[in-house]
Amino acid sequence: MRWENLTVESGHERADAALFGADAVTTRTFDTPEFRGITFHEVRARSIINRVPGASRMPFEWTVNPYRGCTHACVYCFARKTHSYLDLDTGTGFDTQIVVKVNAPEVLRRQLASPRWQGEHIAMGTNVDCYQRAEGRYRLMPGILGALRDHSNPFSILTKGTLILRDLDLLVQASQVTDVGISVSVGFVDPELWRTVEPGTPAPERRLEVVRTLGEHGIGCGVLMAPVIPFLSDHPAQLRATVRAIASSGATSVTPLVLHLRPGAREWFMAWLGREHPHLVRRYERLYAEGAYAPKWYQRRITRQVHELAEQYGIGPTRAGASRRVRQPEPVEPEGPEPTQLTLI
Repeated sequence: MRWENLTVESGHERADAALFGADAVTTRTFDTPEFRGITFHEVRARSIINRVPGASRMPFEWTVNPYRGCTHACVYCFARKTHSYLDLDTGTGFDTQIVVKVNAPEVLRRQLASPRWQGEHIAMGTNVDCYQRAEGRYRLMPGILGALRDHSNPFSILTKGTLILRDLDLLVQASQVTDVGISVSVGFVDPELWRTVEPGTPAPERRLEVVRTLGEHGIGCGVLMAPVIPFLSDHPAQLRATVRAIASSGATSVTPLVLHLRPGAREWFMAWLGREHPHLVRRYERLYAEGAYAPKWYQRRITRQVHELAEQYGIGPTRAGASRRVRQPEPVEPEGPEPTQLTLI
């Protein structure tokens, strides 16, 4: 791996030292059912606030990502490519080789206290899920949320994980002193499709329970309806069922996002498609012939259908009494090994 020469014994550093401390890579496995077959690479990050690449279309500039790799094992995950920057496999390796920045809370607290930090919005969960299964063991998010609360720093979280409810009290406290935006990702409610494309995630109905619970505690929660998967979850009846379920959860908004297939994710997804739905391979090759994104006409059609359904089911602006929110962005698509690290002394 690219960090193998960053140990104390190596006596020298490489560019990777900008990401992880030179004395801090430990590999662990846990012989428990929920973590069997998963390897954790514990690192000590030198910086945890990352600048989003300048060419990004995202409506925010800074992110915090305590993990790399994700046990959600979504076959379409765009972040798979990031594992190749550490010489890790982007397929099964992405699902089972998890990098954990074990000192993330204390590094964040130090950076937020720096006079150079201007209190800008920080987005989380936009690369890999900060509430994936590993968070149940490492418990990094309580420290991260506590630091953001104590500095009244605005933030947003995008997640597929129900574990976020463990930190409900912290989220409520933070919402009383700063802008807090939460979105849950639910692309479809088809149980069979969920089992095959998102095998490590909580079921869609459980995620929508998160939306409902947050709303009951005064935290308005939107839903990122992502991804809408061509020919598998885009039938009008499927879209209607998904939007109806989202509306029933009390979501403040619904934002559709059509599947995109960047390098790394594309190869893994197409291999899965060839095994599970071989009759769709040629249709995908045609639909995505121009690159990672479906054609604009297709994206506009899905967006129009979802917005019309949202209007029918009464999904609208944040309801009265909900906490302050900021716009929840789409996931970030990193262009290099890691978004630029902000190091504050």
